[in-house]
Amino acid sequence: MHIEPGIVDGAKMAFAYVTAAGAAGYTAKLALKDLKDHTIGSFAVRTALATIGTFIFFEVLPHFPVGVSEVHFILGTTLFLLMGAAPAALGLALGLLVQGTFFAPSDLPMFFVNVTTLLVPLFAISALAQRFIPEQKAYVDLAYADVFKLSAMYQGGVVAWVAFWAFYGQGVGAETFQSVLTFGAAYMLVVIIEPIADLAVLAGAKAMRAHKATGLFTQRLFNAA
Repeated sequence: MHIEPGIVDGAKMAFAYVTAAGAAGYTAKLALKDLKDHTIGSFAVRTALATIGTFIFFEVLPHFPVGVSEVHFILGTTLFLLMGAAPAALGLALGLLVQGTFFAPSDLPMFFVNVTTLLVPLFAISALAQRFIPEQKAYVDLAYADVFKLSAMYQGGVVAWVAFWAFYGQGVGAETFQSVLTFGAAYMLVVIIEPIADLAVLAGAKAMRAHKATGLFTQRLFNAA
C-alpha cells in the first residue's frame, strides 16, 4: 500500500494534507469515544501494541513491490478487532511513521498519502461493524463470514485509495491502469489470507477471556456493545 515517491507530488500533495488532516480529526473523535469506556492507561497500551504490530506487519512480514505500490499484510482488521478503532488508527499512523523515519526515509514524502490510504478504510470497517455485528455478540464470537466482510472492505478500501492516488498523481493512461490492475490482482492474496489470520487471532483471544479485565484489548473484544 506504499505509494512510491513521485507518484503524487507538487501542488497535488495539498489534497493529501487535507485528507490526512481529516483522518486525524476523525481519529481524535474516535479516541474521545474510546476513553468513555476505557482508562487512559488502557488506551495508551493498546495504541502502543497497535504501533508495534503495524511496524512488524510492514517491516518484518513479507512485502514486495507490485505495480504502482507495494503489497503488505497490513492486518488492519486484526488491529481493529483487538484494540479498537482509535488505537488501531493511531497505531497504523505511528507504525508507518516509525518505519519511514528509521528504516525507509524515502517513504516519508508520501506519509500523508499513505496515512490516508490506511486510515479511511479503517473508519469504514468501524462503521460497518456497528451496522451488521449484533450488539450482543462479542468480537471473539464472530464467524468467518463476518470477519471476511470486514477484511474485504478494508483491503478493498486500500486498493481503491492506491488506485485513486495513482490516477490522481499520474493521470489516466494505459501504463498507470496496468500498474493499478497488477497491484489490485496481487492484493487478492491478502484478502484471502487476512480473514484466516483474523480468526486465528480471535481464537487465541477467546482463550484469554478470563483475562479480559487487563485493559490490553478493547472491551468489545469480549463483551457485548
